Amino acid sequence: MLAHQRHEQIIDAVRAGGSVRVSDLADLLGVSYMTVRRDLDVLDERGLIAKVHGGATITQERSADEPGFDAKAPRQRSEKLAIAKLAADMVKPGSAIGLTAGTTTFTMAALLLDIAELTVVTNAPGIAQQLYRSPRADLTVVLTGGHRTRSDALIGPIATAALRNLHVDMLFMGIHGMDAEAGFTTPNIAEAETNQAFVNASRQLVVVSDHTKWGIRGLATIAPLSAANVLISDDQLPEVARTSFYEFDTELHLAAEEDGRFTSRDVRGLSDAQWATS
Repeated sequence: MLAHQRHEQIIDAVRAGGSVRVSDLADLLGVSYMTVRRDLDVLDERGLIAKVHGGATITQERSADEPGFDAKAPRQRSEKLAIAKLAADMVKPGSAIGLTAGTTTFTMAALLLDIAELTVVTNAPGIAQQLYRSPRADLTVVLTGGHRTRSDALIGPIATAALRNLHVDMLFMGIHGMDAEAGFTTPNIAEAETNQAFVNASRQLVVVSDHTKWGIRGLATIAPLSAANVLISDDQLPEVARTSFYEFDTELHLAAEEDGRFTSRDVRGLSDAQWATS
């Protein structure tokens, strides 16, 4: 098992129980105690877990905490790739789309290079750089100005003003958290304002988010849950979350795990029982 695969399983175990012992992780992963401790050191340094004597506990995220791009990138990699595939399949040749900053939208960007006559508007330098490498003459990339956050987003008055004068067919938006009451949120107030301008510039809002974002509240709300035309997540999204989106008639797409890996499947308005037999 590769290191990043162990790290994902450790994070999942910590989040599932709130805490976990080194001995339990060693049994789960089939590795030595020393390997587990080294993995915990790495994850603690990245701020993904809190290492304690004999094991690890979940980090307590505050509403204004803003993890950096590198800290978020290793989380739920398989889910993010499956979500990104579903999202990329929605993009049609000749369209103009928006991509906000985020690790899932960053993953999605690499899957767009074969789509003809595409225009991409983004406030993420990393996403723009990926697309700039393409030799396609029919790919147009528009990068907004603004000042850069730890999560690789360009925000502020310049970015917001630029977006107010643009119009895209679909916006694919990554988020920090989503909650039935707080809606889609971010820990950065200025980023919320920039993303609000992005939402207003789009005909259709597609939110891309793995299940771990449910129940997290950032400091500032970008939009209510009802604003999303489509939510693309994974099959571990809680039933309470699915119910919330069904109430708003949101088109729900979920990525499912099959044969030990995540594959992309569409699920629209299915209950847990229907999902299990679909």
